[in-house]
Amino acid sequence: MDVTLHLAQDPDADALLGRSPLAALTGMLLDQQIPMEWAFKGPATIAERLGADDLDAHEIAAYDPDAFAALLSEKPAVHRYPGSMAGRIQQLCQYLVEHYDGDAEAVWRGVDDGKELLKRLQDLPGFGKQKAQIFLALLGKQLGVRPAGWREAAGAYGEDEAFRSVADITGPESLAKVRAHKQELKAAAKAAKAAKKPGA
Repeated sequence: MDVTLHLAQDPDADALLGRSPLAALTGMLLDQQIPMEWAFKGPATIAERLGADDLDAHEIAAYDPDAFAALLSEKPAVHRYPGSMAGRIQQLCQYLVEHYDGDAEAVWRGVDDGKELLKRLQDLPGFGKQKAQIFLALLGKQLGVRPAGWREAAGAYGEDEAFRSVADITGPESLAKVRAHKQELKAAAKAAKAAKKPGA
């Protein structure tokens, strides 16, 4: 895996995401309740603070939880909720160590069925169906991992030119389109909520 991604909008952080399966998974895990760029810059920040040029599932899985939480909490923090996310990252790495000998790429390596890959992703700690589908779409659209039926398994996120998620971001222009789509969804949800209020 060695591709150019534009998710962190930072050359060094994006370079790590493009060459490190664990960094990509970790960025996806962090991508909640904070701006996408902040989330996907996280893996590079963690690696730097660990004094490494990549993330190591074995090292993170075995790291003292309090020390790892402190590492993520240093300014600038890796996430709005660094303590909570530190625990989730460790759970992810512990799962990878237990099930894949710490090799994140083994989650999708050799899988020839989109539904099976979606199931494997959903089995990862912190990955619900939506997050798993988005990551599956990212694998298919940008990382060259395209088992049979991957688009269908990824649902709407697998559609070509969808601009729904990080899977569709290849630069500033597509980032703006994805942001606009998310704003539309938020506005629609807000309007629907308002319509349900008594007297509305």
